[in-house]
Parts: sequence; structure tokens; C-alpha cells
Amino acid sequence: MPTRHITDGPEPKYAQLREALTVMATRELRPDDALPSERELMRRYAVSRSTVRRAIESLTADGLLHRIHGKGTFVARPRLESDLHLASFSQDMARRGFAPSTAILTLEIDSPPMEVAKDLDLPRHGRAWRLERIRFADEVPIALEDGWYPAHLVPDLDQRDLTGSLYEVLANDYDLVIDHAEQTLWGEPADPPTARRLKTPSNAALLVFQRISSASGIPVEYVVSRYRGDRYSIHMSLDQPNPS
Repeated sequence: MPTRHITDGPEPKYAQLREALTVMATRELRPDDALPSERELMRRYAVSRSTVRRAIESLTADGLLHRIHGKGTFVARPRLESDLHLASFSQDMARRGFAPSTAILTLEIDSPPMEVAKDLDLPRHGRAWRLERIRFADEVPIALEDGWYPAHLVPDLDQRDLTGSLYEVLANDYDLVIDHAEQTLWGEPADPPTARRLKTPSNAALLVFQRISSASGIPVEYVVSRYRGDRYSIHMSLDQPNPS
């Protein structure tokens, strides 16, 4: 199949490359096949390394590709839809057909709570960025995020645009591609401050996600996200394991 030509037109180059790599992964390659190297993709499509990484990171978050540290990028085997929760909020909302947006409430370096510092492998008196954001879908507040990010891994985070996909910022600006997360889900009622920020009644049902995310085994993110239960739902496909 001929190589798709990447142009300087209105569609961003990373989006054009993402489409080309989607065709490659779904029509030319099979699960577990390796993609060409970043250098080869740069040469083949005449794009920058950051464009290649952004396209690959987006398809990795979507579950079409997966990375093995030190080996390369491979076509992923089909996964359960619940695995797609590794995607950022922006990617998740776009997939659902909504326009995502963000309001930043807090961005500062601070000493995280002991539990957070432990999960992020921070030394005693270690510092981290605290990032609080309200996430919107079609201008409706959906989630309140309270996240911590090790300061030594993401210097000058306050100089980045954090109103979109944070995972893309981590991948493109810091070479930290989120490839694993441990996530816990529970329900709780909205306290008055949270209810005001999410424009929902006090004691309204919330879905709460606690996520500890890593890149190549390095803890990068500790975040608690509170989603409006009346505006957000999750879907998981469950299979009974084969009897031993």
C-alpha cells in the first residue's frame, strides 16, 4: 500500500499520521507485529519526532498500539473496553462525541501527603506539582481532578498548556508515555465545595477514580477524579475465565 502523503493543510500533521498509522496497524500488520521505528516513520512521512510520538501516544492511549520499553511499538491485541480508561479525559470525551475543555484551579509545587509521596516513590521532603482541574464536556462540568506529579520529572510544568490532554504533554514534552496504571473506583456523595464546582446538588452521587500511573515503570501521576454520576458512565466487557 503506498505511503500517505502528509501535507501542511488544515488538518494537523499528527492527526494525518495517526490516520496513516491506523491504516497500517489494521490493514497491513497483525497483532504483535512491530511498527517501523520512530526514525523510519520520520523519514517515510517527512515529519518531526514530536509528531511521530504524538500520533503513537494517541493510538497507544486508544489501545490500538502498545509500547515495550527498549524494544519498540507493536500492534496491540484486542483488549477489553475497560482498558481504554488509560486514555486521558480529552481522548475519552472526544471518543464519546463531546467537545472537551478544562479550567485550571490550582497549579503549584507542594509537599504531597505521605500516602501520595509513597506511591510516587518520592524521598522524604520530596516535592510534587499539585494540579486541580475541572473537566468539561460540551461546556458541562463533568469531573473534578486533584493530581500530583513529581517535580523532578516534569520541571516547568507551569509553562505548559494543561487545558488539553495532560498525557500528551507528558509524552511530547517529557518523553513520559503513560503505559500502565493501577486504578480503584468507588462511590461517594458530593460535598458542598465539590457540588458547587461541578454544578450539581450537594450529596449528589459521584464516581471516584483513584489512579496511580507510570511510564516505563516510573510513577508519574497520583490523581483522584470525581465524576458526576448523572453525567458519566463506564462500560466494561466481562468474560468468565476458562476453568483450569
